[in-house]
Amino acid sequence: MTIKAGNIVSHACALEWGAGKVLEVTAAMATIQFSDGKNRKIAASHFTTLQPAAASAFTPPPDPAPLVKAIRAPRTVKKKK
Repeated sequence: MTIKAGNIVSHACALEWGAGKVLEVTAAMATIQFSDGKNRKIAASHFTTLQPAAASAFTPPPDPAPLVKAIRAPRTVKKKK
C-alpha cells in the first residue's frame, strides 16, 4: 500500500486506535491523526502494518472546548496611616 497525505488507514496491530487520516509523509515516517484523538508517528519500516480503511470509519476528534479565564477582582489600595 502506498501511503499518501489524506489517506484513511487503520493500524493492523492497534485496532483500538480506530481509523486514522495521514497528515504528513516523509521518507522515514508518516504522521497520522487517529480517531482516538492522538497523532502518532509511524516509522516507514512499519508501513506494512497500515491497511486502507473506509473514509466513513474516520471520525476526527472533537475540538477542545475554549478555555474561559476567570475575571479577577480589581485590587484594593490600602490607605496609608
